[in-house]
Amino acid sequence: MRYFARLTAGRIVLWCYFLWYLFFAIRYFDPTRSIWLTAIGIAGIVGTALLISVRSGTTGRVGFWAIARLFMMPFFVSSFSALVKGRGFFLVFSPRPIEDYLALGICGAFCAFVAGVKLAKRK
Repeated sequence: MRYFARLTAGRIVLWCYFLWYLFFAIRYFDPTRSIWLTAIGIAGIVGTALLISVRSGTTGRVGFWAIARLFMMPFFVSSFSALVKGRGFFLVFSPRPIEDYLALGICGAFCAFVAGVKLAKRK
């Protein structure tokens, strides 16, 4: 619970991105191996480039989770786009508004949970 109580606004947004991705990745899951292997390959290539970029711009140590995010984000982006290809999505939004509302509701519930934890910690 301490982790959630200490979440910054930026990290809450990243969690919401992850929840949005999970909702649609589960909803439109495709077991085709090439989708996932391609996503892993892109994550490796782009993640490495991002890591080189981050490390060359800082003298400090880059934490484990920061590095993990550099590789996870390209994986999520490439697999998301492959899973929703040809399904009528506009940007990251489903052509079925109910799906967007459900995903948004999950993000809202997460934000309410974090707010509750933060409030409880103050007391």
